[in-house]
Amino acid sequence: MKNPPADGHVPRRFAPTALMLGNIVTGCAVLAPAGMLSELSSGLGVSIRDAGLLVTFGAIMLCVGSPITASLTSRIERRTLLAATLAVLALGNLASAFAPDYASLLAIRLVMLAVGALYTPQAAGTAALIVPAEKRGSTIAYIFLGWSLAAAVGLPLIALIASRYGWRTAYGGIGAIGCIGFLLLAWRLPRGLTGTPVNLKTWADVGRNRLILLLLLITMLQMSGQFVVFTFMGPLLRGLAQADAHEIGLVFLIYGAFGFIGIALATRIVDSWGAYRSSMLSTTLILTGITGWALSAGIYPLMACSVAIWGLGFASTNSMQQVRLVSAAPALASASVSLNTSVLYIGQAVGSAIGGLLYAGGWLHASGYVAAGFVALALVTLMLTRPATR
Repeated sequence: MKNPPADGHVPRRFAPTALMLGNIVTGCAVLAPAGMLSELSSGLGVSIRDAGLLVTFGAIMLCVGSPITASLTSRIERRTLLAATLAVLALGNLASAFAPDYASLLAIRLVMLAVGALYTPQAAGTAALIVPAEKRGSTIAYIFLGWSLAAAVGLPLIALIASRYGWRTAYGGIGAIGCIGFLLLAWRLPRGLTGTPVNLKTWADVGRNRLILLLLLITMLQMSGQFVVFTFMGPLLRGLAQADAHEIGLVFLIYGAFGFIGIALATRIVDSWGAYRSSMLSTTLILTGITGWALSAGIYPLMACSVAIWGLGFASTNSMQQVRLVSAAPALASASVSLNTSVLYIGQAVGSAIGGLLYAGGWLHASGYVAAGFVALALVTLMLTRPATR
């Protein structure tokens, strides 16, 4: 890997923040439909389940696009690549605001996310180029703070704006923020950053690494479990606890706010605790929260408290996965991190598809238990990756 130019001290100083802001835009673009399913359903004349397919099909496109685009763009200079990706996300959301029907909105989303699949893994890989090795863990966790902010601030705002001003206004707002993120990246990220080219040998080396394969499985199980509930959280709260729009918005706010707290704590402890112990803590919190949701289904205050516990772990666990992948094989980071992003979106697709089937079948209580089962399997698999003690 090449180092950034020596005269880039000021840009390097603020580059992690620019990358983090780009993750806010990416997170909002990916999560947006989950915050306004009811508005999309009524505005486009489709069912709640069909509106949820925007998440499912989008996740499929992301999981396919991430490794393919990583291979095709591995030789492109990072500032150019990341800024261009964010520009596509901004334009895609602006175009979504003017989509005339469901089919058009889905087509725009698929094209936008096919390119947007690049951003998160390449941002994590770029972090390894701009900070010393001893700060790599905390910097990657900081960059993923953007996803927590997308959930903590972006998703509740999307839900609020969509309920008051319509889903088109919400998409337009994401597009406007994306334009700002594009300008910040172009301004702050240093020139001349390039990673290790990704080729067939790189993918073969990833496939032979047992630890990387186990980490990828953990990511898929965690995300599958969470998205069984998360994609349909608003309709589930309405169906199980008769929650109104304000109460649903409050739960999204709690989820995101505690996610922000969780990732902020993880950023501080990962360098001293290590990524494995931090991962165990965050995954245990997710399992505790989702189990609480399942057991308290129908009791709004207890469901909200369970979401708070779940939120503490949801964002930090993915950050720890990225840290462990980079540490497991730094030379393979570009491929392993992009593949992790791909299986993350496979998990989203699987979870949202299962959640949609359960919701359409009226199995509202069962969704929490199915979600908890996936996360429990992730925790067991995580134990298999415990580092050897000296």
